[in-house]
Amino acid sequence: MHEFYKAYYPYISPYDPCKPITRKVYSTPPNLYLGFQPPNLEQYTPKEALQKGTLWKVFYDPYYSPYEKAKGE
Repeated sequence: MHEFYKAYYPYISPYDPCKPITRKVYSTPPNLYLGFQPPNLEQYTPKEALQKGTLWKVFYDPYYSPYEKAKGE
């Protein structure tokens, strides 16, 4: 399984007038890690597929803000 979010640490200038954001986070979709769609992938029921936006469980990407996850922990 891959990580849905990755982070990087940008350069922070000593002359920046604003408080810097030291860690930036971005989302990576699951299809980047699959390469091709193999046969017989596990599927959601039709109702679940409409709610989640995909028929195949491997392609589901639960989007949430990285800040929401931090609050919930």
